[in-house]
Amino acid sequence: NQCYRDLGWDAWGPWSDCSRTCGGGASYSLRRCLNRGNCDGKNIRYRTCSNTDCPAESGDFRAQQCSAHNDIKYQGVTYEWVPAPYDPAVPCALRCQAKGWSLMVELAPKVLDGTRCRSDAFDMCISGVCQVRRIFSCLCQFPVFQAFLHRLVHDNCRNSTNPQITSLY
Repeated sequence: NQCYRDLGWDAWGPWSDCSRTCGGGASYSLRRCLNRGNCDGKNIRYRTCSNTDCPAESGDFRAQQCSAHNDIKYQGVTYEWVPAPYDPAVPCALRCQAKGWSLMVELAPKVLDGTRCRSDAFDMCISGVCQVRRIFSCLCQFPVFQAFLHRLVHDNCRNSTNPQITSLY
């Protein structure tokens, strides 16, 4: 019960800045337990933000994170790093492969918030955990839904200067 879970909590705080400026990121809001740390539920919630496409030249977000390690020696050698093939056991670890080599390394235990769990899905990593989308409140770029949800969604999206998919995780 939502009402029961909110007992003992302060109001939700403001949403943080988005973790990305384009391509889909994450924002969070915090609340404080007023009951000496004895509250049901979580003190943090997340939502997606900056869901507009990034310019093509900006490249893949996970690839950017791998390439940030290009100037750092690994076991005494400098490599050019690219994303390693998807591993369902650790979808939110920064696993990279040395370009032209079979060497695959976990360069960080978690990718930056807003990184897609895998390239062919909209699920994203938040705090190192792959989060599955649950609630969609704006489906502006999906024309098949626009007619069906016109009154609920489309008018709000059309009047927005920055139409987005907003999801809560």
